[in-house]
Amino acid sequence: MRFRQLKAKKTKKTASSRTTSMPKIVLVYPEIPPNTGNIARTCAATATELHLVEPLGFELSDRYLKRAGLDYWPHVNLHVHPDLESFCNHQQTLGGRLIGFTTKSTYSYIEIKYKEDDWLLFGSESQGLPPKLLNACEYAAKIPMPHSSVRSLNLSVSAAIGLFEAMRQLGYLSS
Repeated sequence: MRFRQLKAKKTKKTASSRTTSMPKIVLVYPEIPPNTGNIARTCAATATELHLVEPLGFELSDRYLKRAGLDYWPHVNLHVHPDLESFCNHQQTLGGRLIGFTTKSTYSYIEIKYKEDDWLLFGSESQGLPPKLLNACEYAAKIPMPHSSVRSLNLSVSAAIGLFEAMRQLGYLSS
């Protein structure tokens, strides 16, 4: 069976045809290699910049990190910042809002009106975002948990949820 290739409408934004900026994923002090690898794969699939803030809980050469990212690493627009101050200077140079994802917020991630130059921040698996950085965010967003005994989702799932909601609102998802 042969399939006819459909032409994308010029008015629709898609991950592969964007010429404008879009939200960026920032992992601050990530600890678990497979989580970062899975997020890198999501970033490769969506043409999203991935920013890692050191110290990392692993080496970038870690086999579990590479395994989770599969063969998509060459397609990841990866930026590694040696410390939080370096990242903050970089972000301030480029502009855009900081949106921190945290279990401590009462503001749901779906209540935010995302902008193309937003920075979606996610903290380490064990500690979350540093309080000083969270206080610098324009929004602190949470992913509501209907079951009260579960406080949060896996980091890679949370990053994907936040990113895809931003992309949905900005019109980057198409069928």
